[in-house]
Amino acid sequence: MTQIHTLDPGASPLDYYGYELRRCREAASLTQKQLGDILGYTASLVGQIETARKCPTLEFSERVDVALETGGLLSRLAVLVMRSQLPAWFQQVAEIEVRAAEIYTFQTHLIHGLLQTENYVRAVLGALDETDLDERTAVRLARQRIFEKEEPPVLWAVISEAALYQKLGGADVMRGQLLKLLAFEKNHRINVQVLPFEAGAHAGLQGSFNLYRCRQDPDIVYTEGYGSGHPTANPDTVRDCSLRYDHLQAAALSLRDSAELIRRVMEERYAEQRDSGADRVA
Repeated sequence: MTQIHTLDPGASPLDYYGYELRRCREAASLTQKQLGDILGYTASLVGQIETARKCPTLEFSERVDVALETGGLLSRLAVLVMRSQLPAWFQQVAEIEVRAAEIYTFQTHLIHGLLQTENYVRAVLGALDETDLDERTAVRLARQRIFEKEEPPVLWAVISEAALYQKLGGADVMRGQLLKLLAFEKNHRINVQVLPFEAGAHAGLQGSFNLYRCRQDPDIVYTEGYGSGHPTANPDTVRDCSLRYDHLQAAALSLRDSAELIRRVMEERYAEQRDSGADRVA
């Protein structure tokens, strides 16, 4: 008789997901292979997810919800699972992101994770380590689901002009990323301003930071180091960073001028062309 791995659904969100997936599948009287055939996945993958050995993707979860008529259960659980797969030092901040009514971010050299394209994410996360890159990419992208909530947060992003020029993943990747930023032009909940080089000395010279404002919780300031994150509700720090952000927004280009600069950089620096050295003839 085949040994069935027994999960403790209270051990972790991943274990709970596997437990619920197996419960729903068995309630539908389907084997792992039968469910896999319906979904377009292998029985092995279904089994790995059911035994908490592999993290489910949102696409997998949505297909299961349709096939087993679960009312969206697995899709909701998948978001929690992916959040639990974030680095331990970032998980608290991911929870704050979900609760925040307003998010203010200043970035010195990268596009913020909530605004990144899949290819840009892969270039960032894979810069030094490509281990489990597909899974880590999916986990980061899942954070962007906060904009699909019934009441999504308002996001203000001030991005240094340097981030537009830092070529991550090649010209095609950067072009796609800047196109995504331009796609927010008519979205009044996602606002992107560029801090131009011409601004000179500015209030964010000490580095990137995020400011989260929640309806019922204290405001939080978040800064990040190598392999560590530092959220704080210290009133003095929150007050200082709020003032810094006001000055950064004042020094940044307007929303319209920022979009024009993004468009110009995209067309001049990342026009549709092959990266140098690509497809060379020997």
